[in-house]
Amino acid sequence: MNVFDHIPLLRTFVCVIESGSLSAAARRLNTTQPTISRQLKALEQAAGTTLLNRDTRRMKLTSVGHQVLSDAKSVIALVEASDARLQDEQAQIKGHIQCFSIIDFGQSVVSRMLAGFIDANPQIRIDLSYSNRPIRMIEEGYDMGIIAGDVTDDSIIARPLGRIERLIVCAPERLNGQVPQSPQDIACWPWVSLNTRQFGETSPLVLHHQNGDKQTITVSPVLTTEGVTSIREAVCMGLGVALLPTWLIKEDLLAKRLVRVLPDWQPQDISAHVVYPSSRHVPRRVQHLINYTTEYMASV
Repeated sequence: MNVFDHIPLLRTFVCVIESGSLSAAARRLNTTQPTISRQLKALEQAAGTTLLNRDTRRMKLTSVGHQVLSDAKSVIALVEASDARLQDEQAQIKGHIQCFSIIDFGQSVVSRMLAGFIDANPQIRIDLSYSNRPIRMIEEGYDMGIIAGDVTDDSIIARPLGRIERLIVCAPERLNGQVPQSPQDIACWPWVSLNTRQFGETSPLVLHHQNGDKQTITVSPVLTTEGVTSIREAVCMGLGVALLPTWLIKEDLLAKRLVRVLPDWQPQDISAHVVYPSSRHVPRRVQHLINYTTEYMASV
């Protein structure tokens, strides 16, 4: 038998040393002193040597006993930590979570994600709100949020979720036979844009070519709005050209309701994050949702 094969014997050994005597350890472990003595003897037999010199008045660790004590504490701590994680995973997640997301992403991708999370954790209740101003939502007490764009506020922890690709698109009839060759060709076209910089600059607009070239153009939007869904609707009606995220327009491109403009040119992708306050304790149910969000968004 290996000395570290039996955790209960190691617990007894550590308890004896911490308690200062066999009788004190017996009281602490709610057992008898003879039982403690037998367990120590069994541990020493496994070790093949004496670990604790003891007589009627005192006890003293041997050099090997010192090493076994140190290793036993490490082993017990590891076992307890592993057991705690296992119980934590098996315990049912329940409670209330206040979550927010950017408007359009929240109404589609985030809503589907939260539905899956609640289905897997039926005792969870979530309030989902929409906002393009994440700092304000955290200040109002929300537990977490899912946003696009960079986060620089020190009061918020931002865990990366990946990048959001955007494409230049318009309705087929908007092209009217035109085939633009460079970004400068579409600078004077009517644009439909977001009215917040959090999701990337629209004017001046920096576009990158597949070969590494870069051009900057200045555009004049005929319509600005807070949400990409309203931009999509306007562009589908032929109002103008716009930058739209691929997650929103995949079906439009397949159905040819929208077409790409300058397919070799794209703006820089936008970062996406799950955010939560740095100053507050994160409840286990919220941490579970944060982890779930990170895994879910990796597949979107």
